[in-house]
Amino acid sequence: MNPDQPTASEPLRPLRLAVVGHTNTGKTSLLRTLARDPDFGQVEDSPGTTRQVQGARLLVDGQPVMELFDTPGMEDGIGLLEYLDQLSDRSERLDGPDRIRRFLDTAESQGRFEQEARVLRKLLDCDAGLYVVDARDPVLAKHKDELAILGSCGRPLLPVLNFTHNTQVQTEQWREALARLGLHASVEFDTVAPPLDGETQLYDKLALLLDTHSKRIKSLKHDVARQRQIRRDDALGLIAELLIDAAALHLPSKPDSHSLAETTEKLRNLIRQREQRCVTDLLKRYNFRRSDLAAADLPLEGERWGMDLFHPQALKQMGLHVGKGMAAGAMAGVTVDLFTGGLSLGAAALVGATAGGLWQGAERVGKRLWGRLQGYQELSVDDSVLRLLALRQLSLVDALERRGHAALGPITVNTELLTGPADPDEAVTQPANLPPTRNRIWREGKLPEELLEARSQPQWSNLAPGFESDTRRDEVVHALTRVLRAR
Repeated sequence: MNPDQPTASEPLRPLRLAVVGHTNTGKTSLLRTLARDPDFGQVEDSPGTTRQVQGARLLVDGQPVMELFDTPGMEDGIGLLEYLDQLSDRSERLDGPDRIRRFLDTAESQGRFEQEARVLRKLLDCDAGLYVVDARDPVLAKHKDELAILGSCGRPLLPVLNFTHNTQVQTEQWREALARLGLHASVEFDTVAPPLDGETQLYDKLALLLDTHSKRIKSLKHDVARQRQIRRDDALGLIAELLIDAAALHLPSKPDSHSLAETTEKLRNLIRQREQRCVTDLLKRYNFRRSDLAAADLPLEGERWGMDLFHPQALKQMGLHVGKGMAAGAMAGVTVDLFTGGLSLGAAALVGATAGGLWQGAERVGKRLWGRLQGYQELSVDDSVLRLLALRQLSLVDALERRGHAALGPITVNTELLTGPADPDEAVTQPANLPPTRNRIWREGKLPEELLEARSQPQWSNLAPGFESDTRRDEVVHALTRVLRAR
C-alpha cells in the first residue's frame, strides 16, 4: 500500500528518517537547523557528544509529517565490517538486512559495537537515512566501511555534505567516493549557514529518492517556504513599527541650550531603547537567543553595533550622507523645529476654527501652536537616522535568515549587503549580491510616504505620552510593511 494514501481508519504515518554518520559530523546540528530548535540535543566540538537516540518531529498544519532521529556517531566501522564478515555463513546466503539483524542478536552488539548497534537498529526501523558528512574531512577507509554497513540495512541513504562554507571543503572528492558506492544523489547543506533554498534542495532530493513518500515530502517543502515568508513578513512588520514610532516621535523643549541638550539626550535614549526592543523581537521571531548576538552588536550594550546610532561616523559607514551641521556633533541625528509642525504663526484661521467648535479635531495642533507661542521648540529624529534604523534592522533580518540554529558563534551582521558609498568621490565596486533597489531607497531620495505622514502624527509614537493606535496608524504600518517587502 502506498504510505501516502492511508485508509479511512488509518491516519497518515509520518516519514521516519535516521540521521546517521561518523562521530562529530554535525548530525545534531542538522536536526537543530531543520527543527529550528537551538536547544535540541547537545552540540559541541568534541567527538561522541550524542550517546543516545533522540528525535524531533516536523509538522504541517499541526500534523506530524516527518520524524527525524539523531543517532550516536559510528566510531569503529572498520572493526564492525570485519566482524560482520566473520558472521557470514555462505550456506545461508543472508541478504544485507538479515545479516545486520543477526549481528544485533550477538553479544558484541551490547559490548564493543554497542554504539554502532544503536545506529543500525534505528536505521532498520526507519524509512530512510540521512548520512551526514563533514565535507572538510578527507575520504578515509572508515567512511567507506561505514557506508557499506549502512547500505546493508536496505534503506535509501541521502548523503548530506555539511560545513560546505569552509574553505577547506572536499566536496568533489566526497561526491566521487559516494558515486563509487552507488550513492549518486547527495545534497550540500551547511547546518551553520544554510543557503536560503537549502531545505528546498534537501526535500527535493528526498522526494526523488523516496518517490512513494513524495507527496508528504513536498507538502513539508511548501510549508517550509510558506513559514519562511510568514517569518519575514512578521519581521518587516516589526521594523515598520519601529520606524513609525521613531518618525512620529516629537519632544518639546525650551529654547535654551541646557534644555535642548537634555531633550536631545532623552530623544536619543528613547530611540536606542526602541531599536533594542526591535532587535530582541526579531531574535525571538527567528527563534534565536539574545546571547546569540554579540554584546558589541546590541544597541544598548558594548559599542551599539560597533558605532552609536547617532554618531555621524555610523551614518557614513552605512553609506548615508552626513551634512556639515550633523558632522559638527552635538545635535547629530536630531532635528530642531518649530512646535507648529510646519504651520506658520499666521495660521490664525485654525485658532478661529477651534473657537468655532472644531477644537476636538484640531486639539493636538492647537497645543503645538500654543507651545510655539510660549517659545518652545520641538525635537525629532533626523531622516538619516530613520534610514540607518531601516538599514540596520534589514541587515539583521538578512543575517537571521542565513543562520542555522546549530551555529555556536555570534550572529554576524553583514551591513555591506545593504550599503554603498556615501560620497560619489568615495565610490567603490558594489558586491555582486547587493540588493540595489533596497540600497538606493534607504540611502537616498525621498523617504516613503508612510514615514512622512508619521512625521505629522506625534500621537502615533509609542515612545511618548499620549500614544494612540488608531485605525489610520495601523493602515500606515501595514503599508510600510508592504514597502519594505517590495523594495
